[in-house]
Amino acid sequence: MAKALVVDDEQNLRKVLAAMLRRDGYEVAVAENGVQALAELAKNGADVVVTDQVMPRMDGLELLKNVLEGWPDIPVIVVTAHGTVDLAVEAIKLGAFDYVTKPFDQEELRQVIAKAVRTRELSSRNSLPSPTATPSGPSGGAQGAAGQGDDRPRTEVVGRSPAMAEVFKVIEKVADTPSTVLVTGESGTGKELVAIALHGGSSRRNKPFIRINCAAIPKDLMESELFGYERGAFTGAVTSKPGRFELADEGTLFLDEIADIPPEMQVKLLRALQESEFERVGGIKTLKVNVRLIAATNRDLKREIAEGRFREDLYYRLAVVPISLPPLRERTDDIPALVEHFIAKYNKRLKKQVLSIEPEALELLQSYGWPGNIRELENLMERMVLFADGPTILAESLPAPLREAELHRTQPLAPVLAGGAISGDTSMKEIVRQAAAELERELISKALEETGGNVTQAAKRLKISRKSLQMKMKEFGLRES
Repeated sequence: MAKALVVDDEQNLRKVLAAMLRRDGYEVAVAENGVQALAELAKNGADVVVTDQVMPRMDGLELLKNVLEGWPDIPVIVVTAHGTVDLAVEAIKLGAFDYVTKPFDQEELRQVIAKAVRTRELSSRNSLPSPTATPSGPSGGAQGAAGQGDDRPRTEVVGRSPAMAEVFKVIEKVADTPSTVLVTGESGTGKELVAIALHGGSSRRNKPFIRINCAAIPKDLMESELFGYERGAFTGAVTSKPGRFELADEGTLFLDEIADIPPEMQVKLLRALQESEFERVGGIKTLKVNVRLIAATNRDLKREIAEGRFREDLYYRLAVVPISLPPLRERTDDIPALVEHFIAKYNKRLKKQVLSIEPEALELLQSYGWPGNIRELENLMERMVLFADGPTILAESLPAPLREAELHRTQPLAPVLAGGAISGDTSMKEIVRQAAAELERELISKALEETGGNVTQAAKRLKISRKSLQMKMKEFGLRES
C-alpha cells in the first residue's frame, strides 16, 4: 500500500484530500505545515507528498527544497491558488513532480498522484534518481555541476573502470552542446545520473532539468503531459497548463523509458524535436522552445523498430550521440568506489558511523552477478549501514543468497560441463542439479533484464506463474524491487 503525506494548513482541505486518498487505497498521513511534514517524513517516510503552497512557518517551496535535500526520490505535488500559477511552475522547475490549481478537479489530482507513485516505483527499479549530479571520472574529481544553486542536492556518478572512463569522455565532450543524446543500459545502471551530468556540464546548468518517465504516463495523457493543454480541452481541464517541453525551455528535458511512448505520439515528438515547436492540446497557437533533449531506455530500440513498435526516423533523431552504460557485472572494479560512496551517503542520511567494509565482504560483492545493477548494490549498502553494529561491515552480515551465490560459483561446474575431470566427491546427480540451477538463474535474470524488472511480464516470457517466479527469485537471491 502506497503512503501519501497531505500537507495543508486548512483542516477541511486536509480532511477532503485524506478521505479521497483513503478511498483510493492509500495509507494517509497529514501535517498542518512544512515543519510537521518534515518530522513525519523523518519518522515514517512516504511515497508521495501533496502540499499546499501558501502555509505558515514553512511554505510549500521551502518544504519542496527540504524534501529534495533529504528524500530526493519522493515526488512532491504542489497545490496552488489560481493566481499563483507562476510560482507553481517555478516549483516544477525546482524539482516538484507536478502541480494542480485550486479549485482542483479531484480526478485530475488522483491521476497526478497515481502517476507520481508509479514514477517512484519505476525509478526505484530502474535508475538512481536525484535532481542534480556531478560526474566523478577516473581521478575521482568533479567534471561538472548540475542544478540551480548550492541548495540543491548533489550525487556523483562513480566509476574508475576503463568502461566508465569512456563514458566520462563522451559526457565531457558532448555536455555543452545542443546535440540529442540517447542513453542505453540495463535497469539500474544509472542512466538518469548520466543525463543529469550532461545537463550539469552544459551552459544550461542553471536552467530547468525536467524529467518525465514515459512508462508512468497513460497513453491518453501522453500528449498533454509533453505539450500541455488549454482550458476546456477535455473534461477536467479547468485551467490551462504548460507541458514538460514548455517547462524545460532553455534547459534540458529528460525522457526516461522512451520506448514506452505510443506510436501515435512518436510522430508529434519527432516534429517537436525537428522544428522545436508544438501546440498545446486544444490550442491553436504554435509555441517555440529551446530544449536540449536526452532520452534513455533499457530496451533494444533496433529490435523495437524491427517489430514495428518504434519509428526508425525518431530513433536516428534521438541517437545523435549514443551512450551505452555497462552493467555492474562488467565493471566490478568500480564496486569498491561505489561501496565507499554509498557508505558515506547512508552514514549521513541514517546518522551512522560505519567506517569500512571487511575485505572478505568486498570480495563477495565483487564476485556477485548483480542482476539489479547499481540500484541493487545501493539498496544492499543502505541495509548494511542501517543494521551495522560496529564500524565495519562484515562478510557474515551479508545476505545468505549473496554468500551462497559465491559458494555455487566456487564449485567445479564449468570444468565438468566442459569435459574436465569429475571430482570423486561430486555425484552426477549433484552436478546436474547445480547446472540446472545455474541455468534457471541465468534464464530468470535475462527475462527480468528484458522486461525492465517487471515480474509479471518476465513470468509470461518464461511461461511460469508469477508466484513460481517469485519463489525462484527468492531462492536465487534475485530481489524483487
